[in-house]
Amino acid sequence: MNSLYHNFLGNSPSWYKKSIIVFLLINPLLVMIPDIGYTVAGWALIVEFIFTLALALKCYPLQPGGLLVIEAVALGMTSPAAVKSEIIANFEVILLLMFMVAGIFFMKNLLLFIFMKLLINVRSKIALSLTFSVMAALLSAFLDALTVTAVIIAVGVGFYSVYHKVVSGRQYHHDDHDHGDDKTVHDHHKEDLQAFRGFLRSLLMHGAVGTALGGVATLVGEPQNLLIAEKAGWDFIAFFLAVAPVSIPVFVAGLLTVVVVEKFKLFGYGDQLPEAVFKILSDYDLHQTEQRTKYEIAQLWVQGAAAVFLMVALALHLAPVGLIGLTIIVVQTALNGITEEHQIGHAFEEALPFTSLLVVFFAVVAVIHDQHLFQPIIDLVFAQSIEAQPLIMFFANGLLSIISDNVFVATVYINEVKAALDAGDISREHFELLAVAVNTGTNLPSVATPNGQAAFLFLLTSAIAPLIRLSYGKMVLMALPYTIVMTTVGAICVANL
Repeated sequence: MNSLYHNFLGNSPSWYKKSIIVFLLINPLLVMIPDIGYTVAGWALIVEFIFTLALALKCYPLQPGGLLVIEAVALGMTSPAAVKSEIIANFEVILLLMFMVAGIFFMKNLLLFIFMKLLINVRSKIALSLTFSVMAALLSAFLDALTVTAVIIAVGVGFYSVYHKVVSGRQYHHDDHDHGDDKTVHDHHKEDLQAFRGFLRSLLMHGAVGTALGGVATLVGEPQNLLIAEKAGWDFIAFFLAVAPVSIPVFVAGLLTVVVVEKFKLFGYGDQLPEAVFKILSDYDLHQTEQRTKYEIAQLWVQGAAAVFLMVALALHLAPVGLIGLTIIVVQTALNGITEEHQIGHAFEEALPFTSLLVVFFAVVAVIHDQHLFQPIIDLVFAQSIEAQPLIMFFANGLLSIISDNVFVATVYINEVKAALDAGDISREHFELLAVAVNTGTNLPSVATPNGQAAFLFLLTSAIAPLIRLSYGKMVLMALPYTIVMTTVGAICVANL
């Protein structure tokens, strides 16, 4: 038994293992409470799953979260069929993670080339932060937040790898997959390393929040936007114009937040790029420019062509996002001579653990659906006066999106609003106001936690997070100024629609 306990969840701290065991033991007892047992156990499961996410750097959430949802299915809190239904409903997201993230992997040299030039030529941290935020917002408005986040992660890993290879005394090499740790960093570099980590953390968080700033604005920005547009009968322009009274002021406020937190070094922002690190990166760029072969230049051209195809295909919706990702994998590997299975396999190492975790998350959503955990909040919203409903809808969606999946929350609420319209309980004009409230409510306050946005959860569980010490708590803290500003400005705009 001691050996079994020692192996349980690997090298996780003993207190963490005991916490998961307590969760697994207490849920069957909660289910036995008369009348409200499954409801209490359902909310307990949400809290427990958030606990596993919050400590993702201690133990990857797939194992403890997976054990909890297996138990939930065994206790009858949901069923395999319900979990399958949630997976099918989000199948395009799964395809995206399986293939698009791998496709971005094969663009890493191009991304490092472009962003290295940007980093070297834009020395102002505020200007650089604004650039990351604006680029992420614009790309997310027309592409996809998870795809943009994959790009941001690839850039962050590239910067960190270059620095670590130099300070640990190794040579530059394009295909070095080692990301390193403190053990091989000399003592005199550790102060620079801590500052560099802070620098990368802030850039990645600005970029991640930028995906939300842009994602709220257009029909293709977030998965739930398409659903809302379909229910409302809006095309691309109609959706943009309907949401613009909220999305544009929030976008401006978000950019002002970038400037304020960087200038005054608030909430973990403000770290500058150390001069020693800047010299390493600029020397690396010069070295790569001088040593770049015709073969490597041809590779960059292929990756550039694939990037152009990616943007056009996503903007025009030529196919589901995941299939577009598979296309760019095939094109890039074929034209760049990557034909061995083990070479291709590296591309899938980053995304597949997160894909598995997302399926576990969908199982938690299935519990929420089957146990009608959000129904009292839905009923409360519709019990309010017509004038108050848009603002209450905004906050209700925001609150639930913080602890759950914003796509699921939007689906539940927009279906209820459409049913009210079809029943003649509300006017078409009021329906459109509520649709805007659902869209903005699920997209803006949800930046508060990694639970609310898949892009944030992807960043938290990615390879870059432990390297730059980006924990759940750190992410929540760094998102806090954005959460306050975006929620406040969004609420004021919704109230004045």
